[in-house]
Amino acid sequence: MMANKNKLIIASAGSGKTTFITNEALKISLKNVLITTYTEANEEEIKKKILSKKGFIPHNITVQTWFSFLLHHGVRPYQGCMDDGLFDKTIGFYLSDKQSGFRYEINGQPIYWGEIDFYKYYFANDLKIYSDKISKFVFECNKKSNNEVIKRLSRIYSYIFIDEIQDLAGWDLEILNLLFSSSSNILLVGDPRQVTYLTHHPKKYKKYIDGKIIEFIKAECHDNICDIDENMLKFSHRNNKFICDFSSNLYPNFIKNEPCNCPECRKYNPEHQGIFLIKNADVNAYCEKYKPVTKLLYQKANFPDLNFGASKGLSFDRVLIYPTDKILKYIKNGKINEIESVKAKFYVALTRAKYSVGIVCDYDDSEYIDGIQKYKS
Repeated sequence: MMANKNKLIIASAGSGKTTFITNEALKISLKNVLITTYTEANEEEIKKKILSKKGFIPHNITVQTWFSFLLHHGVRPYQGCMDDGLFDKTIGFYLSDKQSGFRYEINGQPIYWGEIDFYKYYFANDLKIYSDKISKFVFECNKKSNNEVIKRLSRIYSYIFIDEIQDLAGWDLEILNLLFSSSSNILLVGDPRQVTYLTHHPKKYKKYIDGKIIEFIKAECHDNICDIDENMLKFSHRNNKFICDFSSNLYPNFIKNEPCNCPECRKYNPEHQGIFLIKNADVNAYCEKYKPVTKLLYQKANFPDLNFGASKGLSFDRVLIYPTDKILKYIKNGKINEIESVKAKFYVALTRAKYSVGIVCDYDDSEYIDGIQKYKS
């Protein structure tokens, strides 16, 4: 299947990475395959892809979220290694959206339980393990069991595929390094430009957050070779050349996104294509003329509008983006470093559209960055 047993594929928006990963899994019939991904929504999308092709999920393919994978294959089989009191207990799961283990506050500063307070450090009430501690717990289980967590996993699954790899962070990356050293074939697929959320916000490997998976592999996985492919999935089946070019400018260090040449994808040639500035006074008329147009906001969107991050994975013919102040400055001065905090979500919003992107902006006669047209009603 691959020259090296470990491979990372960097995918552009709309390149069909979920289709790719499911197709690769379906090629394997005599060995067990695990496909894991961060969100439940993507887990369901993968299952739907398999069902649409086969009508059923083959017995040798397992699809799980990342947290379920860690709980079922890392925590529960070896939890007794961590503490004798856990041998006959059932550990649950607690999804935390911030640092867990809060103890108390001193002068406005939060104080957290340390590892010496084992149960309070790792678990919420009812022995539910915190989501931001689970990968560390699994790492320690593997260490205390002389690598048995990873050995067992390799005995079960000859192939382990991880989708949306850019969402992993901190101790998740240590688990990834352990998988590289296993006997399983590891395939990672993701787009580091689409980091709209993380599994957690760790201190561990903090310099590799925001999708720096390539940098992590090159710097930290010296003994575990992993091939990196940035060309296989660089072609977008969704975006046209205008959108590919404009969105690629946000990440100049990555291989540039390109529109595919598939006859089926490119058989449509609508008149209105490109990136446009749309004045607020023209929005209603624009939507009426080019309907349906989906509206995307950075946050606090009300149905049927969507937040930038919530639109991830979706496709529309045309979108209207309501930019933040930082994005408005960027489309004038082109300074990418000034939009780092919103860049990934802006990239996601831009790449939802097939034909045109409208950026709502009461533009003036001054110059804007290349690739933008001023819409005239």
